[in-house]
Amino acid sequence: MSRYHIFIPFVLIFYLGVAQEQPKDSVQVDSHYLEDQFYIGLGYNVLMGKPSGVVQRSLSYNLQAGFIKDIPLNPRRNFGVGLGVGYAVNSYYSNVIAMDQGNDVLYEVMDESEFKRNKLETHAIEIPLELRWRTSTAEEYKFWRIYAGAKLGYVFSGRSRLVMEDGSEGFSNKDIEQLQYGLILNFGYNTWNVHAYYGLNPILKNGTDLQSGEPIDFKVLRIGIIFYIL
Repeated sequence: MSRYHIFIPFVLIFYLGVAQEQPKDSVQVDSHYLEDQFYIGLGYNVLMGKPSGVVQRSLSYNLQAGFIKDIPLNPRRNFGVGLGVGYAVNSYYSNVIAMDQGNDVLYEVMDESEFKRNKLETHAIEIPLELRWRTSTAEEYKFWRIYAGAKLGYVFSGRSRLVMEDGSEGFSNKDIEQLQYGLILNFGYNTWNVHAYYGLNPILKNGTDLQSGEPIDFKVLRIGIIFYIL
């Protein structure tokens, strides 16, 4: 994926934010209104549990988008749950080099001066489940929200890629854990909202080690922004 693609969510967020500010005097009040059914977000992936000598470099980004079914649980409709489905791409840049050796993948910590870029990239289908509280009403479109819950992800594509001065190479990495899950918290006011995710299981399968024998127990803490629309 081109690095310029990370700017696309900013453009969409700006456009959707402007659209949300349009006058609503002519909108008929709906006592059975729903909120926040589509989302788009951009975040930064922080690798936790790094082996000794491992550092992050470049922009380890997250892009996500999807649909959530809003299910109010009280007459005022400001408390409820949300269950959805979405797509996410995540990149993790570090100095842990993965080498394809046929039936095995070898991992080595390399000095940063010996390569240009090195990343692990995943594409996943995600299922978020949120417990939702907000200050919205049928007539008020600017409100505070706190959405907390969990997210389950299925990684359908994962690759390791190394870029050197004299070329690059990449391969599908079978050590990537396909089923990933974690806790989520989204809160904010109106257009801009903070998104946080903490992975409860490692990015790579249990038993994945460096050549030195030290385990690679990467987990992710994700901090970013998320934008909801109807």
